[in-house]
Amino acid sequence: MNLKRIILSSLITTLFVGLVFKSNAQESESKYRIACVGFYNLENLFDTIDDPNVEDEEFLPDGESNWNTQRYNAKLNNMSKVISMLGTEITPDGAAVLGVSEIENRRVLEDLVNMPKLQDRNYKIIHHNSPGDRGIDVALLYQPKYLEVENVNNHLVSIEDKPDFKTRDQMVVSGNFDGEKMHFIVNHWPSRYGGEKRSKPLRAAAAKVGRAIIDSLMQIDPQAKIVYLGDLNDDPVDKSVSEILNSVGEKDKLTDKTLYNPMVKLFRKGIGSNAYRDLWNLFDQVLVSPALVGKDYSSYKFYRARVFNEKFLMQDSGRYEGYPYRTFAGGSYLGGYSDHFPVYIYLVKEIQ
Repeated sequence: MNLKRIILSSLITTLFVGLVFKSNAQESESKYRIACVGFYNLENLFDTIDDPNVEDEEFLPDGESNWNTQRYNAKLNNMSKVISMLGTEITPDGAAVLGVSEIENRRVLEDLVNMPKLQDRNYKIIHHNSPGDRGIDVALLYQPKYLEVENVNNHLVSIEDKPDFKTRDQMVVSGNFDGEKMHFIVNHWPSRYGGEKRSKPLRAAAAKVGRAIIDSLMQIDPQAKIVYLGDLNDDPVDKSVSEILNSVGEKDKLTDKTLYNPMVKLFRKGIGSNAYRDLWNLFDQVLVSPALVGKDYSSYKFYRARVFNEKFLMQDSGRYEGYPYRTFAGGSYLGGYSDHFPVYIYLVKEIQ
């Protein structure tokens, strides 16, 4: 099918926005439903309340960051603004499913989804306290008119020779996505703190856990529809993602066991989601299993990927002009958004 021109249809008001794809070779039109699935690292979304079980001292009113109610509310407003815009260039419902990371607890997510810009989305929350000392977790936000959750599992990432090592669990959310069984795996792999090479084994361990989860799902159902999303702290072409997780950036190289990573093409074009020392990285990624790739749109298939790098999310001057506009930088409060841009994909299905 030649998907050369997308015309937004105003005639379809059910679960998803209807799209009409017109082919230059054919006069006939087909209508499609489209859904947005994304991920956003919220960069230290902490509340102002002391939790003795986590290292949140920096984000308290008397802490290093002077994290008070005013700053917390500004952060919520900024995050809700961005989330409300994701995917709306095609679907007014925005992100049907959104993985998030660097959140302190369920409370901050409840405050977030109840912000005025998000209230009409009716986002539901799936959250699990991860074992990391800093208490920053992953979670999934979803609109119940898109996803009916059936099962949630959290998988520990451990290192054999580092029994005290703690990092975020990998969250697997399975359910009915508009009549189709689908699995969403939310990640925040170990950071590059201490250096990329020194920390590489930690991300390799996370990749192995992710691969094991995917293999177990595919063993039950070889045609399992899986979306693997998160801040991987490695680029799409790094070994942890391309070899251990077993992903490819070209659809014609897909096998039954590989994942398709649309972020590879974006990365090779110089598009990133976070910047460090004048280099762009694309740590934030959304990958899909082979069952979500193809030209048969009778069920949901991957259509397009995007990094949401709008100008207002960038610093507009100074040494770091063009970098993500952060909440803090160099110990100073900027009042920005996050040190990461959000990423998302569109899934498309033909309407009978």
